[in-house]
Amino acid sequence: MKNWKTLAVAGAMTLTALAGCSSGSEGGAAADSGDSGKKGSVYYLNFKPEQNDAWQELAKKYTEETGVEVTVVTAASGDYENTLMSEMGKSSAPTLFQVNGPVGLKNWAEYAYDLKGTPVYDELTSDAYTLKDPEDPEKVDAIAYVIESYGIIVNEKLLKEAGYTTDDIKSFEDLKKVADDIQSRKDDLGFAAFTSAGMDGSSDWRFKTHLANLPIYFEYQDKNETDTDAIEGTYLDNYREIFDLYIKDSTVDGKDLAAKTGDDSLNEFKQGDAVFYQNGSWSYGDVVNEETGLTDDDVTMIPIYIGAGDEATQGLCTGTENYWVVNKDASEEDIQATLDFMYWCVTSEEGTTAMADEMGFVIPFKDAKPSPNVFVQEDVKLTENGATPVAWCFTTMPSEEWKNGVGEALTAYAADPTDEKWEAVESAFVDGWKTEYELANK
Repeated sequence: MKNWKTLAVAGAMTLTALAGCSSGSEGGAAADSGDSGKKGSVYYLNFKPEQNDAWQELAKKYTEETGVEVTVVTAASGDYENTLMSEMGKSSAPTLFQVNGPVGLKNWAEYAYDLKGTPVYDELTSDAYTLKDPEDPEKVDAIAYVIESYGIIVNEKLLKEAGYTTDDIKSFEDLKKVADDIQSRKDDLGFAAFTSAGMDGSSDWRFKTHLANLPIYFEYQDKNETDTDAIEGTYLDNYREIFDLYIKDSTVDGKDLAAKTGDDSLNEFKQGDAVFYQNGSWSYGDVVNEETGLTDDDVTMIPIYIGAGDEATQGLCTGTENYWVVNKDASEEDIQATLDFMYWCVTSEEGTTAMADEMGFVIPFKDAKPSPNVFVQEDVKLTENGATPVAWCFTTMPSEEWKNGVGEALTAYAADPTDEKWEAVESAFVDGWKTEYELANK
């Protein structure tokens, strides 16, 4: 396998040259490699549609500064794995792509270039933000490039109009009381409690993955586990209660949710049609801007309470499912160009500013710029005040097929919220987990 030392010699690249890329010199981060005079290029397959514009602009800046071509292709929401499979089969495959955690890595470890000892790896603040190779624990297959939080985004202006503040919501019981009351007065108030829990492919991940994280997390906490081959579903009643709140105290009827999109939900929040909107820190730029008229003082994020654990000390759901992998089968020049681009993104003023200000990222690298994102700041504040962030356990979900099974069952339940339909959700969750885990580990 190619390694960093080999590439460093072949590419004749130095940290001095890397540092010079911000000056706009042609001899910067992606200078011509070795004696061949060839210059590599970068093809980044981006996982996050909401950051597409920011990545396109950052890629353009890098190319202008260095002359190195950077192509960013963004997969459609919910279709990343299929897109990656298709693109990796092409002669011009991505040189940089993403996996969502150890489960996702299993499918792509054989393509992973060893990042240990590379300049971008050395910029990490902790080795905890890496994924080691399933077969070789000395090899670093992937590195996290962003730490994010999600919860329930709140329009505090509307909440105040309804007669409440976030101080009134410190538990699931509180949330239900406030949401039910707002929903009962929605015609007079002019807004509902929750935006639509859209269950089409652009939105269902919020519920089959992010919301489903909560019952998994609390079960893992009870058992002191970080993974399992058979989930028991101890907290599925709690999962049902919070999902009931989403579909009943909503802008639309549950039977209409199958066709509702992520954009529908976002637009409802932007237009002031609802107080609450489940999403993450990545939505900051979509929510706070001139178009919406919302400012940092108008919005905040609260934990997703489901009536489990110590709600008095529960924080936001904080972690990552965004790990960079460099394609080891790319040419040496393209691997070098890709490593240089990654390093520039997390060390240069242009890169760190874009990731903090435009993308709203907290990045786990030494030169990270503090994010102005109020949702990120809320996570920091909660943690400093003694709250425990809810870990991202959904990276241990056994497969995409498992998520899809849960999503389909949730969609059917939303249209007809009966005990019978919920039993199908439980079966998809528990029985589906066991089946998919066994298939994945044959």
